[in-house]
Amino acid sequence: MIVIGIDPGKNGGIAVWDQSITKAVKCPKTVLEMSSVINSCTTIGWVDNHKIVAYIENVWAFPTDARSAAFKFGVNYGLWHGLLASHKIETHTVVPRVWMKHWEERLGIELPKDKQERKRNLKGIAQQQTDKKVTLYNADAILIALYGLSKETEVNEDDRKENTKKG
Repeated sequence: MIVIGIDPGKNGGIAVWDQSITKAVKCPKTVLEMSSVINSCTTIGWVDNHKIVAYIENVWAFPTDARSAAFKFGVNYGLWHGLLASHKIETHTVVPRVWMKHWEERLGIELPKDKQERKRNLKGIAQQQTDKKVTLYNADAILIALYGLSKETEVNEDDRKENTKKG
C-alpha cells in the first residue's frame, strides 16, 4: 500500500509512505512538479501492484486572509484534488484537528494552542517517525500520511475480521 499525505497550503508539503516515508518535500511550485510526484506514486503502485490512497488536509482560507492569497490557496487545493482524481487515486480529506488529535492520543500528549509552538512540536513528532529531513514545510504532510496509514490499517483489520466471521 502507498499512502500519500498532502498539506495543500503554499507552505505545505507532500509525503509518501511505501513501507516507510520514502518522500517528504515542500509543496511543488508548478502543476507539472505536482503531477510528477503523483506519477511516481502511480508508477510504483502499478509495478508493485499496491493500493494507492491519499489523505489531504481539508482546510480553508480565513476571512482575514487577503483575497489573492485565499484564491491562490483554493487553486492549489483544487489542483491536488484534480491530480489525484485524474490518477484515480482514492482520496480522503481530513481536518487538522482530527489528524492532530490522532497524534495527541497516540502519544499521550496535548499540543500547544499557540500556532508556532504547535508547529515546532509537530515537526519534532514527524522527525521521530522518519529518517527523511523534516522541515516546517513537510512535517504536517508526514504526519497526515502516517495518520492515513493508521486509518487504512484499521479498515483492513475490520475487513479481515468481517471475512473471518463470514467464513
